[in-house]
Amino acid sequence: MIVAVLAVAFVAAQTCQQSQVRVTKEDAIAKAKREIDFTPQRTQIRLLRQGITSQPFWIVSLSIPGEREDTFRKLALVKIDANNGKLDSVKQQR
Repeated sequence: MIVAVLAVAFVAAQTCQQSQVRVTKEDAIAKAKREIDFTPQRTQIRLLRQGITSQPFWIVSLSIPGEREDTFRKLALVKIDANNGKLDSVKQQR
């Protein structure tokens, strides 16, 4: 019985650690800017939790607006793990 309780406590502790936000918004933006090949005029950032464990990710949108209000000359979306700072993905519009 004690082993089962300890196992549950260990799993809960690991899950809680993975769901913590340790990377600041400013650090995520700086990392995202290093991953793209243009100087953005606009930056937006959102914290998104995904999966069963609610793992946190920073989603950083970096852009240069186009001539029309609803277009972009350049656009990049960078996904960064908010717990450990690892780059998850970079998607750029060409």
